[in-house]
Amino acid sequence: MISAVIPAYNESHGITEAIKQVVGVLSTCESAWEIIVVDDGSRDQTYQQICRLAQAEPRIKCIALSRNFGKEGAILAGLEYATGKAIIIMDADLQHPPNLIPEMLDKWRSGIQIVHAVKRSRKEDSVGKKTAAYCINKLISSLGGFNVNNSSDFKLLDREIVDIIVHRLPERERFFRGLTSWLGFSEDYIYFDVARRQGDESKWSFWSLLELSITALTSFTSAPLRIITFLGVATLLLGFFVASEALWSLLNGQAVSGYATIIISVLLIGSFIMISLGIIGEYIAKIYEEVKARPHYLVKASVGITGKKFG
Repeated sequence: MISAVIPAYNESHGITEAIKQVVGVLSTCESAWEIIVVDDGSRDQTYQQICRLAQAEPRIKCIALSRNFGKEGAILAGLEYATGKAIIIMDADLQHPPNLIPEMLDKWRSGIQIVHAVKRSRKEDSVGKKTAAYCINKLISSLGGFNVNNSSDFKLLDREIVDIIVHRLPERERFFRGLTSWLGFSEDYIYFDVARRQGDESKWSFWSLLELSITALTSFTSAPLRIITFLGVATLLLGFFVASEALWSLLNGQAVSGYATIIISVLLIGSFIMISLGIIGEYIAKIYEEVKARPHYLVKASVGITGKKFG
């Protein structure tokens, strides 16, 4: 059994064509298959369109979440309900080309447990989005200790990997790309060019990318907290410099003006303190989310799915 998990949010313009293409590719793979579409609280007709497709093809299934829980929650919901020995996660806008599925399956059958699809080019993205994605990915890779440069959520996971992610990793704040790299099982890579998006504009804004990067950093590394230590050392060195300059002026009988120096010092120290509080606040916020232990998602309706209503 091969499972394709497709998270979708307001994808009514292109979801039908996307599923048809995925069905066409899976039908050539000589294996049993299912498609699980996770409607992440869409406000359009995404769920209704999937229901119509499911009536004609029972191997197409859908989970409608009660609200928008975010892509990470939608992916987890799809993984929890998927029954395949190999699970493929891909977007609903056809920017993840379905024709790569047979190559991913070939690598999986050769013994690879995680197959990452890596973006070779981003021709359709604007310069601003490319720059933002590059900077954020570089920051996560540098501080987080794992490579997410040009990575995507387009992956194939072995059943063992999915069971570990679902049952052995209980954190609420998740970064799917990082988790799959962190596991350390056998992995391989295939490369693709990002296709033109099917449907309307991307749902990812700069701020949503920034929020994702903060989640990635706070979930996988304490490096930002160490920045506070460096800021403290920098402040200490600045204090020594200012004190030495004032003492030298006093010993040489010169007037100790230092007004500009004091103002600059106060501003720098104040900035360092606010940055430090912000970094600590992010970690405290993540701890707060974890200890509440609320479900990752809630299901309000489903097609072809039986079982629990939350996860």
